Amino acid sequence: MAERTTCVIAGGGPAGMVLGLLLARAGIDVQVLEKHADFLRDFRGDTVHPSTMDLLDELGLGERFAALPRSELTEIAFPTGPNDQVVVGDLRRLRVRHPYIAITPQWDLLTLLAQAAEEEPTFTLRMRTEVTGLSREAGRVRGVRYRTEDGTTGEILADLTVACDGRHSTVRREAGLRPREFPVPIDAWWFRLPRDPNDETSTLTPRMHNRRFAIVIPREGYYQIAYIAKKGEDTALRAAGIERFRDEVAAVLPSLADRVDALTSMDDVKHLDIRLNRLRRWHAEGLLCLGDAAHAMSPIGGVGINLAVQDAVAAATLLAEPLRRGAVDARALGRVRVRRLPPTAVVQRLQRILHRLVAEPVVEGRREGPPAPMVALLRRLPWLSIVPAYLIGVGIRPEHAPEFARR
Repeated sequence: MAERTTCVIAGGGPAGMVLGLLLARAGIDVQVLEKHADFLRDFRGDTVHPSTMDLLDELGLGERFAALPRSELTEIAFPTGPNDQVVVGDLRRLRVRHPYIAITPQWDLLTLLAQAAEEEPTFTLRMRTEVTGLSREAGRVRGVRYRTEDGTTGEILADLTVACDGRHSTVRREAGLRPREFPVPIDAWWFRLPRDPNDETSTLTPRMHNRRFAIVIPREGYYQIAYIAKKGEDTALRAAGIERFRDEVAAVLPSLADRVDALTSMDDVKHLDIRLNRLRRWHAEGLLCLGDAAHAMSPIGGVGINLAVQDAVAAATLLAEPLRRGAVDARALGRVRVRRLPPTAVVQRLQRILHRLVAEPVVEGRREGPPAPMVALLRRLPWLSIVPAYLIGVGIRPEHAPEFARR
């Protein structure tokens, strides 16, 4: 027999957990299905932006979040020489409660959200439960089919099904929704290097050399490295082997050259096929896509998690009352896209510009730094660093917790 709920959410990432928590606080029966046994996965989006921290404060979760392990970034800079750099984004200029980006393990944030949601009687989180397909009736999505880790299968019927299952969304594919793809010139390779306890930095500075650049993210006890190169090079990198890769990393990051031996094989290096895409329509009858399922973002700026969270807040704000009344129609679902499309499109446009002006010239060997006019402008008018800081830290049209969810 099929189970029944009001809203079923595929995927327990930031968008799914925030949406589940907010709807549960509205008194709506909601189930979140997560295929993994826990939230422990390496190299997920671990940036928590000022607007997201404001949301956590509004939800009464600020103190819990502050107790999590984290490091703080207050500046984003580009190197302009061996011992020089120009600040591109200065978050300390922002007039916000939290003028920094918190680098917090995503599994800790998701666990916090899950614990808060489980305090609500109408919330259910089902781990080890993978959505495998959709249930339909008369052309409308009526819920999902699932399979648990032990092979048990079942069906959950719902008034609304929400796809929060990432950029390779099963739910989106099953619904026949196809995103528009934008060209991307780069891919990323993620890995860790040891961090000396005495290493202190609050600045995120991409390093560029010989058709490569690397972004060093300070974490508790280690550095998380994003190694950026031309798209399509993964096979060649792995064929060249770990020793060649260590040499290339040392050339880009000479200050960390004494630590590259921590990479023992190419298995320590995780490839990310960077995609930039967006659905033309975020919904079908009975179904809504949010976060990466609706729009995959480039890691440039680290804004993907922020947009996913804001999608979820907007969806909860607009759909809580229709869900209470059992009246979630296409018009109600379309309002979510209308509200969230402009900030998504603007950010993606900015990322495409940065791909073309900064990333592509570096990986093609035409330049080893940011464009000279950009550097000159920021040196002449350093206060302009507030603009990228606002776009990254706060974003266009930040969302705030609806009154029913505040504590």
